[in-house]
Amino acid sequence: MPSCGSVLWGLVLRTVLDSLEISISGGLSFFVYTSAAFANNVTPFGQAGGEPIAALLISKVTNARYETGLASIATVDMLNVVPSLSLILVGVSYYATTAVVGERLQITLGTALALIASLGLLMSAVWRYQGFITDELPKHIAKIVAWCPIGTADSRIIAATLSRRIHGFFDKFSQIATQRHHLAIAFSLSLLGWLLQAIALVAAFAAIGYNVPLYIAIFVIPLGNLAGAAPLPGGLGGIEDAFIVLLVPTTGLPVTTVTAAVLIYRGVIYWLPVIIGGSSMAAFSVRTIA
Repeated sequence: MPSCGSVLWGLVLRTVLDSLEISISGGLSFFVYTSAAFANNVTPFGQAGGEPIAALLISKVTNARYETGLASIATVDMLNVVPSLSLILVGVSYYATTAVVGERLQITLGTALALIASLGLLMSAVWRYQGFITDELPKHIAKIVAWCPIGTADSRIIAATLSRRIHGFFDKFSQIATQRHHLAIAFSLSLLGWLLQAIALVAAFAAIGYNVPLYIAIFVIPLGNLAGAAPLPGGLGGIEDAFIVLLVPTTGLPVTTVTAAVLIYRGVIYWLPVIIGGSSMAAFSVRTIA
């Protein structure tokens, strides 16, 4: 089941690349995506830490420019956020009709919404001030780089290179945004991927003899994954704690039972991409060197 989720999110990447007129097979997109997931799982701050590595991998595999790879993986991450928000709202709303929403869940939900709102404001600010980011910011960065004792690089050359690449990133991002048909397909695939993750958590509880309603897993999975922003590789430790904190009051099961199910679930969700993605990244690296 988790592998099916990775396949779907690999197809999201393929759809985004297709909107940029970059062809990649479904099988290759799966291995590229799991390699990106591997980078996210072994670097701090989740996607924020793994995206630069994932962008480099995409650019190498597809022979695209680095900024194109960065725009594509950033779009995939954002497309994964929007369906997760939908599932949180639907799941919590339905849960509220069957039980009283506890204080702990209210606080967690409020924190999640505040974090998402902050991310939205940050993205809006970046888009609004892209002129400054593309033209002025590279000049300041170039001065710092040229000042560092790493060579005699010309700050003007560094600034021009950075500015060109940042312009390329925004251009590719704008191109993706105009492809509504591709975005609709990618959104649907991402939503289905999240649903499969929720089913996997329900299956983990069933494996130890307990039934947990799917609507609980539907909002717990995306809420718990927000802990991946913690400075831990792949959110390891933080996500498990978040799941336990959310599942104990919503399921009414003992901490030990919930912990066992979460460990089964995360053992597959975390380690499967690490194994497949790590092997894929190693194979891509060997092919690039060769």
